[in-house]
Amino acid sequence: MKLSEPCPCGLDKTYQDCCYPYHDGTAVAQSPEALMRSRYSAFVGRLGSYLEATWHSSSRPALLDLSDSPNWLKLQVLSSSMDQDKGQVHFRAFYRDGDDVAFMEEKSDFVHEDGKWYYVEGKVS
Repeated sequence: MKLSEPCPCGLDKTYQDCCYPYHDGTAVAQSPEALMRSRYSAFVGRLGSYLEATWHSSSRPALLDLSDSPNWLKLQVLSSSMDQDKGQVHFRAFYRDGDDVAFMEEKSDFVHEDGKWYYVEGKVS
């Protein structure tokens, strides 16, 4: 991902002004939606260390293999909410599947601990 390109997360900002500060550690996501968008961008950029760092220890996989990750095309946030130390984001992530475009839809749960938001788990529908 180039810093001057549009951010993969879908906000009308460059990557440099959007998700990059989360990825390089100079910013911390202040909401479940901000973390989810930054994680989507990390999947696009195959930034495994960022994904692991933002995955709650109770559900983080022992090994994160992104080698079969699809060619992500677009993120659509359908809803997001937070209540004190818990949050949820409902989204669709579109990807290329051969010559077609497909999507996965997920409701993701987040928890706020020690001043940071973490991804806990997602329910794919």
